[in-house]
Amino acid sequence: MSANKPVYLTPEGLKKLEDELQYLTTVKRAEVAAAIQSAKEEGDLSENAAYDEAKAAQGFMEGRIQTLQALLQEVVIIEP
Repeated sequence: MSANKPVYLTPEGLKKLEDELQYLTTVKRAEVAAAIQSAKEEGDLSENAAYDEAKAAQGFMEGRIQTLQALLQEVVIIEP
């Protein structure tokens, strides 16, 4: 049994979260990985603002993915 509180969502709310998770794990992850690779190719990473920005975006995105995955494990569907 989970120690977390249930997350009450309508079917539409659940679909929105699932769609966001799908987008982040497929489209956005690939975009961020490409941005990191592109920034790496510019050379010196110690003063590379594009690299720093891409890594920050990756960290934020991965945090959001983890949050969504945790929320979706606790969902209880309610009818409006």
